[in-house]
Amino acid sequence: RTENLRGMGALRGTHADIAPKAVGAEIEAMISVHLRQHTREEVASFRQHLMTLPEVVQLYHVAGSTDFLVHLWARDSSHLRELAIDQFTSRPEVARIETGLIFEHTANHELPNLKVK
Repeated sequence: RTENLRGMGALRGTHADIAPKAVGAEIEAMISVHLRQHTREEVASFRQHLMTLPEVVQLYHVAGSTDFLVHLWARDSSHLRELAIDQFTSRPEVARIETGLIFEHTANHELPNLKVK
């Protein structure tokens, strides 16, 4: 099945499902980022910055009132606060952020077949 998915160009890679607490992350959060401007340069610069942060688990560039959704792990609330201030709100690209704590995260690993028949 894996080779078939690779051959179709559907399999982009594989990953390990890591338990956050096993690596010292007591808090998971989702940060909504609202940029000041939406130039290609600002979007690219902020995306590149986020990808250098080891706490960032997933990054979504989205349409709507939010520009980025950032799923991250933090040691504790102090670490989350430091990240918010030092790595988000202090950036010139960022107008504002909203932070939401994740109480539970569940993923569906079933493969949908959305091709029209």
